[in-house]
Amino acid sequence: MTEIRGHVARGFEPVAEAFAANFADGLELGAGFAAVRDGVVVVDIQGGYADRARERPWGPETIVPVYSTTKPIAALVAAWCVDAGALDYDAPVADVWPEFAAHGKGGVTLAQMLSHQAGVPGFPDPIDPALWLDPPALAAACATLAPMWTPGSASGYHPLTWGYLIGETVARATGRTLGSILREEICRPLAIDFQIGTPAADHPRCAEIRRPNTLPQLGDINAYKRAAFLTKWSSPDRGGAIWREIEIPSANGHGTALGVAQLYAAYATGGDIAGKKLIGADVYRQLTQSRISGADLVLPSEVDWAAGIMRNGQRLYGPNPAAFGHSGWGGSMGLADPDLRLSASYVMNQQTHSLQGDPRAQRLIKALYACL
Repeated sequence: MTEIRGHVARGFEPVAEAFAANFADGLELGAGFAAVRDGVVVVDIQGGYADRARERPWGPETIVPVYSTTKPIAALVAAWCVDAGALDYDAPVADVWPEFAAHGKGGVTLAQMLSHQAGVPGFPDPIDPALWLDPPALAAACATLAPMWTPGSASGYHPLTWGYLIGETVARATGRTLGSILREEICRPLAIDFQIGTPAADHPRCAEIRRPNTLPQLGDINAYKRAAFLTKWSSPDRGGAIWREIEIPSANGHGTALGVAQLYAAYATGGDIAGKKLIGADVYRQLTQSRISGADLVLPSEVDWAAGIMRNGQRLYGPNPAAFGHSGWGGSMGLADPDLRLSASYVMNQQTHSLQGDPRAQRLIKALYACL
């Protein structure tokens, strides 16, 4: 019987029971789950082990890479830049990054880039995979790409390039890295345990990942999916010290379940985190409005994209279609329900092949909503 540690507010005991059931069913190595409602932490629990040898218990200080669950957090930083006047959702990215205009991308707006419409989901032709570990160089390579479809005509999920694109755009507009803005303007002032660009001093807290033994289910393979996921050069070597320390705003955020839930709370409260106004009402509206919906060229499903987060049309993030969410490689997820002023996150180190809708997360989401 796995010991479940942490805090569970009265009335939310079924969430802890569902969390324990994931362990009892042999689905977990180590994991955390947290939920925040109207600024109050109602669940913050951990269980299992942070290492594959099962010698280091997963505790409140354990951090783990959440992969693409990072994207809406990076999108909050972009929204902060819009609110500060450094960026504009409707302006071309090339206004601050002229090189990005190459091969007909000059009209791609910030909102289109953030909603996966830019047409550069990956590299169709070979690159040195080590380039992914040099963000400025990788961003420069992205700028030279010709779009694989007419920008703005469709969405095609950009699993990794998205982060380099927004990272370079933020750096050009502000003179600061996206990760440093997140740290200095949001996480450090609010004592939130989440980072994009994790220093060596925090590496001992990182959970070890047990990767899945099967590829994600992508449906019928096309050129877009191949460039995004399926070439030998479509991703970096994940998990090393350099990979943790550099900033990949699409994929290498490290934190606790509570840290993720606290940041996703901004989507549930109109732009506030723990009473701190992160963005104003107009920018929140622009951040969360539908930018494009329908069949995605890369993901094997229909998607309704806002400016960096998914709107909940597929009900993957609870029963409320007005909610928002995003999932990460292997099963992590964050959700935000503005009607209930609720946010939640599930993180783990035993990965599955799920791109979205991991059964462990779905069990926890169902239990959480049953308590409300």
